[in-house]
Amino acid sequence: SRPRSLFYPQGFLYTAPVREQGNIYKPNNKMMADELSEKAVRDVHTKEIDLVNRDPKHLNDDVVKIDFEDVIAEPEGTHSFDGIWKASFTTFTVTKYWFYRLLSAIFGIPMALIWGIYFAILSFLHIWAVVPCIRSYLIEIQCISRVYSICIHTFCDPLFEAIGKMFSSIRFTVRKEI
Repeated sequence: SRPRSLFYPQGFLYTAPVREQGNIYKPNNKMMADELSEKAVRDVHTKEIDLVNRDPKHLNDDVVKIDFEDVIAEPEGTHSFDGIWKASFTTFTVTKYWFYRLLSAIFGIPMALIWGIYFAILSFLHIWAVVPCIRSYLIEIQCISRVYSICIHTFCDPLFEAIGKMFSSIRFTVRKEI
């Protein structure tokens, strides 16, 4: 098919190319639609996040589960007034909750930026430096190992075989004398 012409309000002519296979997001080609449905294409940058379960991989179970009873406890025989105990519980819980929210509001986005940059650099170095260096090393070491193996088989094997044959003729006899 041929390009369509569109007019902008300014009067400029723009030709929009039409793909034979269709738009990659809404394919009109049956084969392309089947390929996309099989691959389950999804954009990781715009995926929906779970606002209820914010730790699906349980990275911070030990931190999240810290409650008042995990930090402050009064053993039998040493109890404060009930009102003080309730007020302490409320103060601890509310302070922890709101102070965490305040710190997250102030430092959450800058820390996300810093960690995003850090992991981007880490990924970049791993992809573009570490893995190619390791692959290169493995290729070179394979060549060196072949040369080493040839040297061992050429020089050491005959020597060890000769030494083995020399010592194989030695016989030990153990006698018990009374």
